[in-house]
Amino acid sequence: MLERAEDGLRQAVSALRFVFIVFMMIYLAFCLVDLFARLPPLLSHLGNTEAQLLLPLLNEALFTLIVLAIVRSLFINDSFHYALTFLEVGFVVLLRELILLEVAPNEVWVLLVLGLISALFFVLILATHVLRKTLVPPAV
Repeated sequence: MLERAEDGLRQAVSALRFVFIVFMMIYLAFCLVDLFARLPPLLSHLGNTEAQLLLPLLNEALFTLIVLAIVRSLFINDSFHYALTFLEVGFVVLLRELILLEVAPNEVWVLLVLGLISALFFVLILATHVLRKTLVPPAV
């Protein structure tokens, strides 16, 4: 009786996971379509050095990158890669906040702290990639 209930719950969780994966892939497709729809109006401003034109595009691109990393994490079965993926998501979220934050004299410390934390995340990502290559021999 208990085994049948466990099997039923396991199948229900697998089905819900599949539905969530499909939903997130559709959402990712919409994000990519929206990102590519924003590109053509900006092509006329290619030589323009005004950063305000590129901020919405960069914001959309970083958001799409976050959604892509979350969708990728749904297919990972290795806990190391899963943790590394969410470290990368955290880095992109911090980077997105740094880009979107208005630069004001009273927010300089916030910029500094966010910059240092994102630099720490980047160093951790690089260190884990190096450690992974040195600790685990490549498969032959």
